[in-house]
Amino acid sequence: MTEIWETGSPEETWRIGYDMGKCASPGQVCCLDGDLGVGKTVFAQGFAAGLGISGPVNSPTFTILQVYEDGRLPLYHFDVYRIGDVEEMDEIGYEDCFYGDGVCLIEWSERIREILPETAVHIGIEKDVERGFDYRRITVR
Repeated sequence: MTEIWETGSPEETWRIGYDMGKCASPGQVCCLDGDLGVGKTVFAQGFAAGLGISGPVNSPTFTILQVYEDGRLPLYHFDVYRIGDVEEMDEIGYEDCFYGDGVCLIEWSERIREILPETAVHIGIEKDVERGFDYRRITVR
């Protein structure tokens, strides 16, 4: 099943993330993909808020993984943009996150496609400047 949303502001993109976070369940892996600057971090901030996480949420670009445990479920927020080889994920202990009791949100997941669970939810964010600077199309599969 595929769902598509169109948003016209960062607040609307945040809200879709929030709604998905409210519905997230233990063991869920969400893959968040899109070009630089499309709003992946805004979406992730909403997602975390939907889980009840109150602190600041930023993309873990240089640390690869940020763990938030103050929500109703632990959130394992990955940014694998800088992963050179999928084997680097073994060093992080990704399996404990992917197959644990928390929720994984993985930015740039296409870089580690071969280790993603078949049940992963894929979220793509695209922009179309012809439809407006803040227009986003969010596709969930």
